[in-house]
Amino acid sequence: MAEWEGIYTIWFREAKRYVRYRSRILSSVVTPLLWLLIFGTGLGSAIRFGNIAGGYKAFIFPGIIGQTILFTAIFSGVSVIMDRQYGFLKEIMVAPVSRPSIVFGKVLGIGTAAIIQGVILLLLSFVVGVHMTPVIFVASFLLMIPISVGLGGVGLLIAIFTESMEGFNLIMSFIVLPMFLLSGALFPVTGLPSSLQVAVYLDPLTYGVDALRQVILGYGALPLYVSTIVVVGFALITITLSATLFSKKEQNLM
Repeated sequence: MAEWEGIYTIWFREAKRYVRYRSRILSSVVTPLLWLLIFGTGLGSAIRFGNIAGGYKAFIFPGIIGQTILFTAIFSGVSVIMDRQYGFLKEIMVAPVSRPSIVFGKVLGIGTAAIIQGVILLLLSFVVGVHMTPVIFVASFLLMIPISVGLGGVGLLIAIFTESMEGFNLIMSFIVLPMFLLSGALFPVTGLPSSLQVAVYLDPLTYGVDALRQVILGYGALPLYVSTIVVVGFALITITLSATLFSKKEQNLM
């Protein structure tokens, strides 16, 4: 029971921290909309997607949702560095809560923030002409859970081995942008050169974006069950790695 209370407390703190910064929520919504309206309209005038209702803007809509989840989840990992710098992490470490529970609570809090961003974009699907039904909304929501948790685990892994905010931002810039660009968020992943296809299919976000695109638009490069299995497996791996490495790293610092 104490473990579940610890997980809930850490999750609630992370969620409350996110909601408190309303400017962050606003900017996380405005930026994807600019991508959809400006980039989608500009490039969409040169690229025709006749087999998709809504054209290119509709095609990149699931990719922009993936981008929003990616940026929110990984950047939220900086909370570990802040907690370490202000001494709050030491207080958690001496509490009667296991290290995996601390990581699980953190990941759930980070995932919650990312899911909220994704849900807001789903509600704005009409902006790009995407028809959103209750079934599509629920299926997309369920898919966003493992995507958000998995990427939140990546953010924690970066934060575990980073001592400063500057170092975190530097490492994040080398991870986030390639993951986004190689995910197929802005272009179809079929028909690419073999060398580029290898990089694309090594990117875990590719499977998240493809699954969302298949649920929302009925268009995908891979079977939905394959993408779902990869996304869920990736989430389990990142959580396990985060819990293991967090325990070893913080134990050495105490």
